[in-house]
Amino acid sequence: MTVGLTRSEHGSYDLDELMIIEAARHIRNGDVVMVGTGLPMVATTLAMKTHAPELVAVIESGPIDPIIMQTPISVSDPRAMHEAARLGSLREVLGCVLQRGLVDIGFIGGAQIDQFGNINSTVIGDYRSPKVRLPGSGGANDIACHARRLLIIVSHEKRRFPLKCDYVTSPGYLNGPGARQRAGLKVLTPTITVVTNLVVMETDAETGLFCVTKLMPGVDLDAVYGNTGFRPGVASTLEEVAPPSDRDLETLREEVDPDGVYVKRGKSH
Repeated sequence: MTVGLTRSEHGSYDLDELMIIEAARHIRNGDVVMVGTGLPMVATTLAMKTHAPELVAVIESGPIDPIIMQTPISVSDPRAMHEAARLGSLREVLGCVLQRGLVDIGFIGGAQIDQFGNINSTVIGDYRSPKVRLPGSGGANDIACHARRLLIIVSHEKRRFPLKCDYVTSPGYLNGPGARQRAGLKVLTPTITVVTNLVVMETDAETGLFCVTKLMPGVDLDAVYGNTGFRPGVASTLEEVAPPSDRDLETLREEVDPDGVYVKRGKSH
């Protein structure tokens, strides 16, 4: 499908831009956020520069609470280390921060997200003879197991939202209600939130299944169903994602991603 420019009182914007802005809105000022490479880093940086200046970013490679001037291209980028409160190690951030239960939001992406919020970033196809070999877990499995809640950002394509992941790299609700508890994992509070360029979905605590809570401007449920390999539920009150403010767009375009590394406006999907 094609996601073009949308117009609002704040001018034109791309739904990919609004996806990042909406994901950033789910971070509250003061949250401790364990953040991975790519779009999670972009949205976290945007939140830090707008409504959540006191958020504490924890980078899985070791930096704790850096002042991010411009979005790093990876967790090893020195820009993720600028004026950090501590330049720790992988063991420190995963073992001494995350596994102690100090992380409010685990912010990650993935190649596949299934109906129970499980994430695959390992292989497409059979594990022993895959069609595509992906980067793997990194710290994502630890984050999904130990963070209080999960925030996922990903472009919306049918291949990314299968009924069942080809491989579960990072657990959501596994195979349904109570599965995390039976596996000895932290119970997510309140839920798993997925933000895409079409929709916002959250898992229902009783069923473990995704439910549509917001639609992007100009997007209807048929577009969501047509680009999803399972049929998510729909919230009793379905909202439209609020358009970006001038400050949101200016900060994203001029400070967070000025070179258009992550968002190329008006591109096709």
